[in-house]
Amino acid sequence: MQFNNVDFDTYFKHYPDANGFFGKYGGTYVSPELQKAMAEITEAYQTICKSRKFISELRRIRKEFQGRPTPISHLERLSDKLGTGVQLYAKREDLNHTGAHKLNHCMGEALLAKFMGKKKVIAETGAGQHGVALATAAAYFGLECDIYMGSVDIKKQAPNVARMKILGARVVEVTEGLQTLKEAVDAAFAAYCKEYDTAIYCIGSVLGPHPFPMMVRDFQSVVGIEAREQFLDMTGELPDAVVACVGGGSNAMGIFSGFLNDPVDIYGIEPLGRGPALGDHAASLKYGTEGIMHGFNSIMLKDENGEPAPVYSVASGLDYPSSGPEHAFLHDLGRVQYDVISDDETIDAFFELSRMEGIIPAIESAHAVAYGIKLAKTMGRGSVLINLSGRGDKDMDYIIENYGIRE
Repeated sequence: MQFNNVDFDTYFKHYPDANGFFGKYGGTYVSPELQKAMAEITEAYQTICKSRKFISELRRIRKEFQGRPTPISHLERLSDKLGTGVQLYAKREDLNHTGAHKLNHCMGEALLAKFMGKKKVIAETGAGQHGVALATAAAYFGLECDIYMGSVDIKKQAPNVARMKILGARVVEVTEGLQTLKEAVDAAFAAYCKEYDTAIYCIGSVLGPHPFPMMVRDFQSVVGIEAREQFLDMTGELPDAVVACVGGGSNAMGIFSGFLNDPVDIYGIEPLGRGPALGDHAASLKYGTEGIMHGFNSIMLKDENGEPAPVYSVASGLDYPSSGPEHAFLHDLGRVQYDVISDDETIDAFFELSRMEGIIPAIESAHAVAYGIKLAKTMGRGSVLINLSGRGDKDMDYIIENYGIRE
């Protein structure tokens, strides 16, 4: 399949290129000293990802520890309620161990750290799911673990903070700036610069300097590979549309990778938050422009000085002022359609899925659920596969405190 002169039959062989670029996006914009560290990680990953022993061990971990493959659920009652004839399905990453897709790349990154002889893993987290997943991986492999998290997110995501600490991680509170995900990344990068000889920075999404956008996508591609095979087995055909939420974009690239070469409409959903005014949302692909931050070139939201703008989302895992470089590339190609969903639509979908299907979604995932419902109302017929990237246990206290329990 070709799309705007890009051959998706061979897409993963050519993107990113040897320098980590997806078209003009990506790259490694870090200090010369960190360039060496990134090159070391790239060389180690390129070696280990072709190793039969590594692949076999990762497959064993996914099956015996993570509980993969995760199933696809037909959202039958919700589909019937819509009454359009469109059938909704969910890829249940909420049933992956630790409750989200994040463990897919964290186990791979921690296994790479062991291969490289590192003693510690360092990471940022927003919603806490990446932090929990990496703390889990560190415990599994016997590594030290430092997790940087903004003060605002620590308050919103108390259950995940407790889980990280129980798993043995050191949670470092970040009090600078808006005290959310962007600041957590800043702090984690600063710490890594001092410890890269003995530690590895395990980025939580398909962003950062090369090789992380490629590495995280590759580890997350298991979601798309499984989903494609499962959907064909369940229905005898491919879905008409695939939908996933996009902050940095790891869950989205995971499921999108299974369908890029198919005649399937693909939608990446960003957080519109309170509205389109700068500072009220985190929809970088919708409203941003090209820019460099955290070691990579992508599409980002900027303030009047060209610096990363303040962002907001009801979902802690989506409030980041940029998006992964591969998403920026697919956006420009037009292969993936990127759209937005507001806080209000998200919370409505959170309760709707909970009440109609007995599945409490993460607030991040509820953005995709809301768009899947909205899309189904316009289609008339067909099927929509939603990537349910995580479960909502972590969000219940916040939802009850701010929205109550709807009757």
